[in-house]
Amino acid sequence: MYIANDKRYDKMKYNRCGKSGLMLPAVSLGLWHNFGDTGVYSNIEQMCFTAFDNGITHFDLANNYGPKAGSAEENFGRIMKEHFKPYRDEMIISTKAGYYMWAGPYGDHGSRKYLISSLDQSLRRLGLDYVDIFYHHRMDPETPLEETMCALDHIVRSGKALYVGLSNYDGETLEKATAILTELHTPFIINQNCYNILNRTVEQNGLKETSHRLGKGIICFSPLAQGMLTDRYLNGIPADSRVRTDGRFLKEEQVAGDKLENIRKLNDIAKNRGQTLAEMALAWLLHDGIITSVLVGASKPSQILDNIKAIENITFTADELAEIDRLSK
Repeated sequence: MYIANDKRYDKMKYNRCGKSGLMLPAVSLGLWHNFGDTGVYSNIEQMCFTAFDNGITHFDLANNYGPKAGSAEENFGRIMKEHFKPYRDEMIISTKAGYYMWAGPYGDHGSRKYLISSLDQSLRRLGLDYVDIFYHHRMDPETPLEETMCALDHIVRSGKALYVGLSNYDGETLEKATAILTELHTPFIINQNCYNILNRTVEQNGLKETSHRLGKGIICFSPLAQGMLTDRYLNGIPADSRVRTDGRFLKEEQVAGDKLENIRKLNDIAKNRGQTLAEMALAWLLHDGIITSVLVGASKPSQILDNIKAIENITFTADELAEIDRLSK
């Protein structure tokens, strides 16, 4: 039986999630890749243990995480039952619905039917009575925003989630959604979006500014740009890399030519700071105090430990920030 490290909270920094009362670890663990049926269960266990032993209290899932869809929730539910049950009140567990999950007209998008049904399924897979945060996973222009937001409100009032969040929204839609949820007195506290040195979409579509102005937290997924902001591709594409073995989310042309040369220059900046490229990339996201948490993935426990080191130095000089901006273009 797993017994948690009693000094785990000494190893992590916790940030307030927007203007809410909830604190999240600066580094959270995402179960998007490597935690489904294709993962080795004993390794999945050790990654979760390593995260929690080092102060990562937040574990982020979605209904379709796997592969196969649902298997990441099933594996994490098994870990909860076998090891983490005594620590449930010390953990933040989140899940989502919004992308395709099952066949037919009710297993996708943003309808009240889909969101409530999907969360019920997620809770069964997780073996939980409630999740701490439930997200609508993406904008759905075909469903009235009021319907989706009222479904989120109902989920909280039914006791199936403590807070709600929005994922992959832009600033304009976030503002409209916030107005509805504020009127309903729904505890909407967080946005989850892709954000990293190489992907500045949330700066360009108003999400970052609007979220900060409205007092909502932001948690970033893909903070290392699917591995581009690590030492993984500095000297070419390894045979066992995600580019070679998967190819859905990272293409060979993305780690070649001028892009690769700029990544190598970013690595030089990191070296001068006494950090790895990955540590610097995570620290950069946290440096201005607007981002609540960075959501890291992992394929082995040591990567989690490496990523946590980022919080040791999140201060940048003006020259460093300017050069990072130049190299991100």
